[in-house]
Amino acid sequence: MIERADFFAAKLAYETDASDVHAALKAGEQIVVIDVRSDEAWAQGRVAGAIHMHYSEIAARAAVEIPADAQVVVYCWSPGCNAGAKGALEFAKIGYEVREMIGGFEYWVREGYPVQDAEGTHHRPIDPLTGIPRVRIRA
Repeated sequence: MIERADFFAAKLAYETDASDVHAALKAGEQIVVIDVRSDEAWAQGRVAGAIHMHYSEIAARAAVEIPADAQVVVYCWSPGCNAGAKGALEFAKIGYEVREMIGGFEYWVREGYPVQDAEGTHHRPIDPLTGIPRVRIRA
């Protein structure tokens, strides 16, 4: 049973999800969120405040743009995309503390977290299967 516990502890050390990233950002934790998708995908919308760095550019750009002691979270489009893992690998190879945001941008959007695009920052509708609708409290 220890092997299973070790496996899941390691998994949590290398992965995170949209809910935990949003909570960390809201709490003011100093994490750097990196979108490793294509230029076209970036233009369609991204995690508000994310930095765009395609996974193929990480080796050349990261040391110049991201502090070496930064806690980095990378994401791609969805669970069906492995660009997040490719990006995380590139950051790990050059010594960064990095985690992959499982679910990617798809689940960030589905859970109703802030999305940024050319029109500004906004929230898309929450998918009732993945997110918890915000409750409005009337005074």
